[in-house]
Amino acid sequence: MIGLVAATAAGRRGCERLATAWPGRTRTYEGPVSRSIGAAFRECDQLVVFLATGATVRLLAPLLADKATDPGVVTVDEAHRHAVALLGGHAGGANDLAEAVSAELGSAPVVTTATDAVALSALDGLPCPAEGAVAAVTRALLDGDPVLLRAAPAWPLPALPARPWPDTDEDPGLPAVWVTDRVEPPREATVFVRPPSLVVGVGASSGVTAGEVLGLVRGTLRDARLAEASVTALATVDAKASEAGIVEAAAELDVELVTFAAPDLARIPVPNPSAAPLRAVGTPSVAEAAALLAAGHSAAAPAQDAGTGPAPELVVSKRKSAMATVAVARRRPRGRLAVVGLGPGARDLLTPRATAELRRASVVVGLDQYVTQIRDLLRPGTRVLESGLGAEEERARTAVAEARAGHAVALIGSGDAGVYAMASPALAEAADDIDVVGVPGVTAALAAAALLGAPLGHDHVSVSLSDLHTPWEVIERRVRAAAESDLVVTFYNPRSRGRDWQLPKALAILAEHRTPGTPVGVVHAASRPDERAEVTTLAALDVTTVDMVTVVTVGNTATRTVAGRMVTPRGYRWQA
Repeated sequence: MIGLVAATAAGRRGCERLATAWPGRTRTYEGPVSRSIGAAFRECDQLVVFLATGATVRLLAPLLADKATDPGVVTVDEAHRHAVALLGGHAGGANDLAEAVSAELGSAPVVTTATDAVALSALDGLPCPAEGAVAAVTRALLDGDPVLLRAAPAWPLPALPARPWPDTDEDPGLPAVWVTDRVEPPREATVFVRPPSLVVGVGASSGVTAGEVLGLVRGTLRDARLAEASVTALATVDAKASEAGIVEAAAELDVELVTFAAPDLARIPVPNPSAAPLRAVGTPSVAEAAALLAAGHSAAAPAQDAGTGPAPELVVSKRKSAMATVAVARRRPRGRLAVVGLGPGARDLLTPRATAELRRASVVVGLDQYVTQIRDLLRPGTRVLESGLGAEEERARTAVAEARAGHAVALIGSGDAGVYAMASPALAEAADDIDVVGVPGVTAALAAAALLGAPLGHDHVSVSLSDLHTPWEVIERRVRAAAESDLVVTFYNPRSRGRDWQLPKALAILAEHRTPGTPVGVVHAASRPDERAEVTTLAALDVTTVDMVTVVTVGNTATRTVAGRMVTPRGYRWQA
């Protein structure tokens, strides 16, 4: 919940705008501002205070307890010109909140956190918990000092400007970031990042208490030197889904409770089956089998998981207390592949979601000229794998392989990556052993249409005239079908030095069904510095002005030119 506090009429108007923009997410506090800030600080996860930063600091100072638990606070000035991330930039989410407030109020976000200022991945802002010398290692990263990264296996985390841990038994003695679920001996200037790698299977007799379950879970983790912060779930049999002790233990650990049907658990091979749970709930194993199944084990392939790579590992076999049993399994990392559309080229047509994915990635794969467009958005330490024209399949295979190795990968393409771009070859390579995220982008057809007017106001089709991947006979058949169907047609890849006859041929097919005066839009390099756009006709089009970065849009029989703009009516026929 976001608490909204104001002291003036202008501030109250700001509260109203945010409350309207974020229904159900805010609570507005009224009355004396000191009392309102105190109440909001106690009751909310974040605060937006319409008050001077100095006054807010004085009111907040007596309330501060710990950066890990204090809410994030953003202050906004009287004129709504600045939204200042005042407190809890990372832990409290104030940096992101300042951005969100600014998007609604038209203000400028003010973020002074050092890592954000230089686009460095914040150790206390990673998608996994971080423990240890966060401040010291962050300072070393900011100063450009040598910092080591130890992550085996790899997990899909954002990039860090760190060196790989040397392949030696000797401790290099440098600041380090370790990605591990193991509780290691204390080490100076080290941050331990806890990946979501552990699942605890739980079996229990009816009436078991949460205290007994928690005691057994925590004792087992402690004895095995495993980090509680890496536990992602408790797993058990369906029959125990409402067992109060297990439910309360999951809530106390703040993890998901996952349950499985007894027949599914019974198919999982385990080292310590028992007759007691078989009689009680219909499976010879609850704790071990549930841990393995929740970690991704496939009963169909006991030695290997359904995806590539090793099967989940049972790192702690069944342990017992008076009324409970637990076991711990380690799941294989799932890499992450984001297929990102960069839009037609202009930075303001790159979506915020695309920018966020580029900054979340530790590996970026793409065509060299597209990488150049967004290199400044990448975090320090991002590994860039770029190649030239004609290597689409190779880039797709590379991106999938990097994700399969456990990394966070962004595969980039212009426009929308799913339209004549990289999504198709990449997803043809990807199996279900990685997470895939699609990020839409503004397509060349849409960018061109916006410059031409409204040519896509009714049914339309896009056709690529490149016969490198599609036989010309198929392309011609599609163009003819579009012509006969009276669809507006947008041609991609219309003409190159080596393919100069396809566009005239396609236009001739359309001319069999449309008048010479049919409007045609020609847009070169939409949204880029050398952008050119013109509206001409089917008869007057000069094909020699067209190249591979040009989009050609041919209207249908209802398309008209209005005030120099190409317009296709929504209702297909013009109304009087």
